[in-house]
Amino acid sequence: MESGILHLDSLLSHPFLPLLLLIAAGLLLGRLRLAGVSLGASGVIFVALAAGRHGFTLPNGAGVVGLILFVYCIGLSAGPGFFRTFVRRGRIYAQLATALVFTGAAAAVTAALFFGLPADLAAGVFAGALTSTPALAAALESLPPGSAAAVGYGVAYPFGVVGVVLFVQLLPRLLGKSFQQLAAEEAQGSAADPIERVLVEVLNPGVAGRDLSQLPAIGEANCMVSRILVGSRLAPVALGRPLAIGDQLLLVGRRSRLPGVVELLGKAAENQDFDLDTERERMHVVVSSPQVFGKTLAELKPLGTFGVTISRILRHGVEFVPKPNDEIEYGDSLNAVGERKNLERFAAAAGHRSRTFDETDLISVAVGLMAGILLGLASVELAGRSFSLGMAGGPLFTGLLLGHFGHVGPIKGHIPRAARMLLQEVGLILFLASAGAQAGGGLDAALAQFGPALLSAACVVALLPLALGYLIGRKIFGMGLLESLGAICGGLTSTPGLGAISSQTDSETPVISYAAAYPAAMILMTIAARMLVTALS
Repeated sequence: MESGILHLDSLLSHPFLPLLLLIAAGLLLGRLRLAGVSLGASGVIFVALAAGRHGFTLPNGAGVVGLILFVYCIGLSAGPGFFRTFVRRGRIYAQLATALVFTGAAAAVTAALFFGLPADLAAGVFAGALTSTPALAAALESLPPGSAAAVGYGVAYPFGVVGVVLFVQLLPRLLGKSFQQLAAEEAQGSAADPIERVLVEVLNPGVAGRDLSQLPAIGEANCMVSRILVGSRLAPVALGRPLAIGDQLLLVGRRSRLPGVVELLGKAAENQDFDLDTERERMHVVVSSPQVFGKTLAELKPLGTFGVTISRILRHGVEFVPKPNDEIEYGDSLNAVGERKNLERFAAAAGHRSRTFDETDLISVAVGLMAGILLGLASVELAGRSFSLGMAGGPLFTGLLLGHFGHVGPIKGHIPRAARMLLQEVGLILFLASAGAQAGGGLDAALAQFGPALLSAACVVALLPLALGYLIGRKIFGMGLLESLGAICGGLTSTPGLGAISSQTDSETPVISYAAAYPAAMILMTIAARMLVTALS
């Protein structure tokens, strides 16, 4: 062998280089867009199926490591909203998600019995048609090694993605509505009360000579005075500064509350042209304190209590404009606007510590993963059968608990979003690559024997929950069309579906209902997948 020369055979025999090549090819495939739809990370499983068909295998344990990382991060992400979704005002979204998931599972079982599909293919069809990788992970955990669940997933996945996207785009048209009309009707009939600013001239002798702390009516109206006009610029109001006739104050509050406060102070100034340097008056605050989470904005009264306005909430990777009755959840990232001192006071009350939330406690990650693995290995006897959560259930449940409580003793349940998404994506890719490679060897045989049946089953499982979800959301829960479409996307964990809606309207309603239904659906998918395998085995 000549030194310094790398031969193709030696490269391909390396345990990791072919894996990285497969992952890169799968991610490139996932970036391709057709009619605005892409596969994303799921492109890896299609490349892995093709590679497995030609004998490609992964290093031992790579898929299990990926699975553990993926489901643990999923649990951390869903934990803050999952349990509260069932016990608070989001209960209807959890009920809708339950109906969607178990309708899909029932359809998969029925199709399997009708077409004679084995349990592994049926479980894969269920996971693929509902575009749920956690469901595929739970199914593979319940099946013997070498099962064909990934084949069913690969066949059904396009039906799930395209089905939801077409449904949410075509349904309004079939009902004779456009997304613009729906948003306009919602705005007209909504109880939403937007936050606005108005420059007010002080004319009331009753408030002259008093400072803002002596005017509780402003805070009770959930409004705040954030600035005073000094010369040609708006400056912060000094603590204890008495008001004077002719002062011009920048008043911030809900539209419905502003007129009463304006009348108390004087009148709206004639010139309402002003500039604000909002970048220095804004802070992203991550909530971890019970003083804040579990309360609605109306209960918290951030303007009156802390002197800040909550203009945006980031939850489960989705950002939306909040309404007064929106409840703040643990782990929410709040876009707070106000004076620096007020922002810092609110951040302290919310439990935000910038360094803590920007750093990853690797000891907590290691201990959390270890606890999840031990929990998954533990088994109990139920009805004469041994049952365990496995590597899909144990880390998932541990992540849920840590995400819900924030910490258990010194073990923290918080991983910064960027770090958590990286771990989750790496785990997902390793798991998909392993599942696809293992199933690739049986791809030809499965398609030859069950090809038409798989396609028919995928179509039924993808479409039936959509139709039922619409009827339940509209007829039973009385949701508006935009709200029901967003909840259906969340109940089917379909981010492409939400993207299709968001591209057509600026309304926040679909986003909020998606975020409310998503956590429950994501966890229920794993439960339903295991039940499906048990029912058909």
